[in-house]
Amino acid sequence: MSDFRPEDPKNDKKKEPLWPGGPRLPDFKPFGGWKFSIIYVLVLIVGLSLFNYVFMSRVNPTIDFSEFKARISSGEIKRVEITDSYFTGYTGSVSRRGTASPALKSPYMASTEPVYRTVPLNDPDIIKLMDEKGIAYYAVSREGSAILNIIFSWVLPIAFFLIIWRFLMKRLGNMGGGVLSVGQNRAVIVAEGDIVTRFTDVAGVDEAKDELIEVVDFLKSPQKYTDIGGKIPKGVLLVGPPGTGKTLLARAVAGEAGVSFFRISGAEFVEMFVGVGAARVRDLFKQAREKRRCIIFIDELDAIGKSRINNIAGGNDEREQTLNQLLVEMDGFDATSGLIILAATNRPDVLDPALLRPGRFDRQVLVDRPDLNGREEILRIHSKTVKLSPLVDLAAVARSTSGFVGADLANIVNEAALLAVRGGRQFVLQKDFEEAIEKTVAGLQKKTRIISPEERRIVAFHETGHALVAAFTANSDPVQKISIVPRGFGALGYTLQMPIEDRYLMTEEELLGKIDVLLGGRAAEDLVFGKISTGAANDLTKATDIARKMITDYGMSERFRNVALTQRGAGMLGPQAQQEPVFHREYSEATQQYVDEEIARMVEARYLHAKNMLQEKHSLLEKVAASLLEKESLDEKEFKALLA
Repeated sequence: MSDFRPEDPKNDKKKEPLWPGGPRLPDFKPFGGWKFSIIYVLVLIVGLSLFNYVFMSRVNPTIDFSEFKARISSGEIKRVEITDSYFTGYTGSVSRRGTASPALKSPYMASTEPVYRTVPLNDPDIIKLMDEKGIAYYAVSREGSAILNIIFSWVLPIAFFLIIWRFLMKRLGNMGGGVLSVGQNRAVIVAEGDIVTRFTDVAGVDEAKDELIEVVDFLKSPQKYTDIGGKIPKGVLLVGPPGTGKTLLARAVAGEAGVSFFRISGAEFVEMFVGVGAARVRDLFKQAREKRRCIIFIDELDAIGKSRINNIAGGNDEREQTLNQLLVEMDGFDATSGLIILAATNRPDVLDPALLRPGRFDRQVLVDRPDLNGREEILRIHSKTVKLSPLVDLAAVARSTSGFVGADLANIVNEAALLAVRGGRQFVLQKDFEEAIEKTVAGLQKKTRIISPEERRIVAFHETGHALVAAFTANSDPVQKISIVPRGFGALGYTLQMPIEDRYLMTEEELLGKIDVLLGGRAAEDLVFGKISTGAANDLTKATDIARKMITDYGMSERFRNVALTQRGAGMLGPQAQQEPVFHREYSEATQQYVDEEIARMVEARYLHAKNMLQEKHSLLEKVAASLLEKESLDEKEFKALLA
């Protein structure tokens, strides 16, 4: 099997050779790929130093003015070059280049003659002295040197500091939402007509789509609502588990209505600077009002909308200021302005009650997990661009994915396509979907993990115990696959059960049956080997959790029959959402002791029940485990054949 690996990022930095066998040149990105480094500053400093050394080192050292006059008097100096800054005396009277005009003389023309320089003083006798001695003197304009002096003294340093300032401002602009633009919102704005998502691209949430059709109709034709005196809700809160399509629904509303779409996360409002979040809320609503007909979508509303009741720190912190400003802005716009606020959260129990009152987020739409038909529709939407085999049954895939959300189903379709490519196939087969589901539920196969024969037998009997208890327990989910191939981080084997239909209620007998199935693995180990292992750690955790909920939440204990010992926090929707969440235990220590003892008694009783069941099916236990050791995995048909 070929292993799919991403390409080495080091190879991405190399271009093709200029000619066959030629050198490879590094990838050059002019300006756009330039990154600031202190090395560039050091190179610039060294370059300026070299320039100063090369060009300025030719300037001769100065001498005293009196000594300069003495050398003129003695006749050593034959000609004098006068500038604004220096008197330069030359001992040679004729240029080496033979230039006739003395005005064109330069200190670099006669490189071998001695040269003397002095700073001029206000001494009129120097001119008389040169006239008496017959010294040729002339003035030289230093315009070129002055320009270079200005460039290197002023222009280059200023340009250098401007570059540094530009770099620092760009870096600071990317930190903390921007130092110079802290009050500007960071919403992603999609122009009117640019959103291509429609309600046909959303499946599995038909009830939520029906609720949002009114919002679309209002944005398209608000007149018929205002004529009758009705008002459209200002805010619509989409509530549901992660991955159910809340953001997709918001984009579909904007796409159907054909209006502008402002998308921003709740976490992008709050920054380290006080007042930034409130300023961004004001700026967001200001831009939205300019658009008139538009939708503001705030994802993860709980980041700024948490309840102020349980604010342990107290005071008026930054997040609370942002929430207050959001409440004010939602009260400040007219419902007939064509501005609709959509928000999404998967934690409605922590939202502030002021957000959920009528006039703000007064319509709450539940975006729940899809049912069987919804999962099949979602699979068909995501598999439109995937080449499927005609034998693929998406209805069977939907039945095997109970409890999955839209994001999980999209990932399964993509994983199935990748598995088909890895297998060298041109079409996706049914087994690719089955492997993708197992990979999502149980993890990646670890075929290279070496397991001793003794541990392998323990795993085989453990998984067989789960499967047999599930097969002979009433109303238990059917076994779809048994495997002793290691998967994930620590699973040495797994038993995959898939419900035939979606279930929303469970009876006390069904919950006890789930505990029996979870304990069947350890019971099989104890029955066959006379000892137990650590392989049932996860099973024990799940069984204990079910038993605890039966006693504390579902009122299924003998002493506290029909009594809920714990108070859950705020509910998903409705008036319960405005209650203060409770995070402490409401019952006494004596009740806690009873709960612990009742959990231990219940789990022990179900363990003995599972062990007795396997004792009666001991020959079948040996038979299925032997087949599992031989084949490593058994599907539903093979398992049922062994039971028959």
